[in-house]
Amino acid sequence: QVQLVESGGGLAQPGGSLRLSCLASGFTFSSSVIGWARQSPGKGLEWVSAIYSDGSDTGYADSVKGRFTISRDNSKNTVYLQMNSLKPEDSALYYCATGGLKYWGQGTQVTVSS
Repeated sequence: QVQLVESGGGLAQPGGSLRLSCLASGFTFSSSVIGWARQSPGKGLEWVSAIYSDGSDTGYADSVKGRFTISRDNSKNTVYLQMNSLKPEDSALYYCATGGLKYWGQGTQVTVSS
């Protein structure tokens, strides 16, 4: 079955960095678009970024553009989200998803605080 497992979350200071990973299994990873979304308390789900199957195209929400970078390693069935210049408003539970948002991981918590 399709599985997505996020990792790499934690506590970071404002201006700091974290790298999230999404390890996938149970489907043809190298043919699949993978995205990241986040949800914080009191807010709806927010799309963050996505990457095409071969990495040739990426997209970002305006709120993270220039600070976050999505990438993938199809040999490792893994998508990464490098998050730099973190802000307190980036604090959220971060999910990766695929299959037209049909499949989601369990999420990894990111907290940005001094």
